[in-house]
Amino acid sequence: MEIVKIETVERLGLAFGIRVKVFVEEQGVPKELEMDEYDVSPEACRHFLALDGGEPVATGRYKTFEPGTAKMQRIAVLLSRRGQGVGKALLLAMEEDAIKQGFAFSLLDAQCAAEGFYEKLGYETISDEPFLDADIPHVRMRKSL
Repeated sequence: MEIVKIETVERLGLAFGIRVKVFVEEQGVPKELEMDEYDVSPEACRHFLALDGGEPVATGRYKTFEPGTAKMQRIAVLLSRRGQGVGKALLLAMEEDAIKQGFAFSLLDAQCAAEGFYEKLGYETISDEPFLDADIPHVRMRKSL
């Protein structure tokens, strides 16, 4: 398994392919909600791709939420690769990169179904109650890096 920072439009397209499969096709998120201004180029925020034998299997990105806090977003693992440690490896690599960029905290809006996954990785829920994002219940979580 190799986790790489996306630096080409081609690799960004591979990440989008994963996100469309997971969020749009599996979860029914409208494509126009899935893509945003942070997807216009590899430089718009810090995009990552997990490759297994050269095949893309997961993706994620992060951006500055506020000074010192990185917001992890769009973390998606192909259905066939879930439960194999891919998501954990991806998120840990993203956190390591965020630390190198000077961030002290990581923040994310987790789908409620994934809250336990993030708790195991040291995140704590900081929202008082779940909220909807793309009609999917989420909670806000935070971790010190």
